[in-house]
Amino acid sequence: MPTLSGRAVPDGERAPSGPARPAPYLIEPEHADVVNAALHLRRPLLVTGSPGTGKSSLARAIAHEMDLGEVLRWPVNSRSTVQDALYRYDAIGRLRETALTRDRGEAEPDIGSFVRLGPLGTALVPGERPRVLLVDELDKGDVDLPNDLLTVFEEGEFEIPELARLPEEQSVVEVLTERAGERATVRRGRLVCEEFPVVVITSNGERDFPPAFLRRCVRLELPTPDESRLRAIVTAHLGDDALEDVDQLLDAFLRRRAARELATDQLLNAVFLRAGGMDVTADGLLEAVLHRLGGAV
Repeated sequence: MPTLSGRAVPDGERAPSGPARPAPYLIEPEHADVVNAALHLRRPLLVTGSPGTGKSSLARAIAHEMDLGEVLRWPVNSRSTVQDALYRYDAIGRLRETALTRDRGEAEPDIGSFVRLGPLGTALVPGERPRVLLVDELDKGDVDLPNDLLTVFEEGEFEIPELARLPEEQSVVEVLTERAGERATVRRGRLVCEEFPVVVITSNGERDFPPAFLRRCVRLELPTPDESRLRAIVTAHLGDDALEDVDQLLDAFLRRRAARELATDQLLNAVFLRAGGMDVTADGLLEAVLHRLGGAV
């Protein structure tokens, strides 16, 4: 398994100015060591920290540095289920298409065209290299979701009952995946993982997770960037010139962050506007850029 180096690596996102180069991701050597431990142990990496500390971007940085392709993202909400993240079956669409083809005297459409793997299911598709799965804001999901997710990772396989019930002559089915234009082979209704995916799970610390789930994850707490690190982030994203005349903005950001929750990309937006000649010292504009992340708007 390749490792992540403790240096600035692209995270796959664009800087605020939208240049062709991807924005870099700054990671401390000790944090890179934790990431590498999760990779070698083949365990999910549970990343916690305040909003804007780079939790989600870490998955893209890992995928880029290790050349593992596009990140599969599963944004979790209160209605999310592991079943939906594994696959979706369009039974109504298949029924409609079957009726139409029968009316035209044509062969019935293949069932695989109506089964699409979700981000979790696609992450388990066998391949030469592991895939990167970002489970974003797991703490927003149902209380049972972490353990349900862990069960899938421990088993490394799952069943699609709609395909398992097919006769033997139809036991091999090509289904759609989360990635456009890609198909995966499912045999006898089961998809079995060969290479454990690189799993990055983010949490904003809104609630506690079950002990069994925590024991099986490698945990990484990303600290809130201090002034020196903020300057390094600004330089990495916007260049050395962006640091000119940035002291006032940085002081305003740090002062406001001490009283309420702010994200680092809000500072980048303010610096970018300043570099473009906009007067971000005006109270109204500064408040619009450095608005709080929680509570009533």
